[in-house]
Amino acid sequence: MTVPASAWPEDSRPTVGDVPVLSRVAHDRNHLARALPDPCEGRPVRVLTVDAQRTVPVAEGSDGPQLVWDEQPELPVGAVYLGEADGVPYAAVRGERSLTVNGRAVDSWSGLRETGADLSDLDAGLLVEAIGILEWHERNRFSPLSGTATTIERAGWSQRDPSTGAEIFPRTDPAVIMLVHDGADRVLLGRQAVWPPGRFSILAGFVEPGESAEAAVVREVAEEVGLRVTDIRYVGSQPWPFPQSLMLGFVARVEGEEEIVLDPTEIEEARWFTREELRSGAGPAALPPPVSIARNILDRWLNRDLS
Repeated sequence: MTVPASAWPEDSRPTVGDVPVLSRVAHDRNHLARALPDPCEGRPVRVLTVDAQRTVPVAEGSDGPQLVWDEQPELPVGAVYLGEADGVPYAAVRGERSLTVNGRAVDSWSGLRETGADLSDLDAGLLVEAIGILEWHERNRFSPLSGTATTIERAGWSQRDPSTGAEIFPRTDPAVIMLVHDGADRVLLGRQAVWPPGRFSILAGFVEPGESAEAAVVREVAEEVGLRVTDIRYVGSQPWPFPQSLMLGFVARVEGEEEIVLDPTEIEEARWFTREELRSGAGPAALPPPVSIARNILDRWLNRDLS
């Protein structure tokens, strides 16, 4: 999904100052219940089906899209317990698409990228959790210690290596995403060759083993555009379960007036843009979508929420 530059900033979601849209949460993960024989404690459970393409059933409501939950009398076999809200347990399971769910019509099967920004806080938080944990199970069916097929425990929140007895927990890969500015009125945006034509965003990269997030910001900026940065400040985070990342957002100020030197394997183009260019549509032809933390950070910088 790309957003035309002419849409900035009127279509921004969320409003400036709010948390990134995929960081919203309105349910209790209730981690202690995961160790119970029945984490739902005999109550009916709402179950979300996630297909192999990471899409879920969605219905259009008066207040926007809503996830279509299947009402089950108990936690289905193979489902992962997500937690509860207002006394109602929630779970997720991998499954196939259907035209209806529990007798309710499905308007579309949509992914997190397409619909995440428009969901309620409850649906958005549950959907991010559901996709993240199911993707972990999809990619981790065997023990990294022995290669033995694992067994599922704790209502889907751990796996057991039956040959060694070791318990294996879900992993999250930290990545940094940073808005580089000049300390005044310009921001540096880059684009990858695989992106749609004209789309620019802020820089990002994975944290390497033995590295702090701040050190990763310095290294990634130097590697991707050849610039030195200082005054590194953390601004917020957002899960990005494609398949298992956590985006750590920063702003950083460029040091000196060095020339941009691109890493041709990662960045096709990088340029400085002013606030006026971004506001007027004279900047990039396409921008990050509202569902991304990149858009949240850019919106906040544009509105001078970030110094």
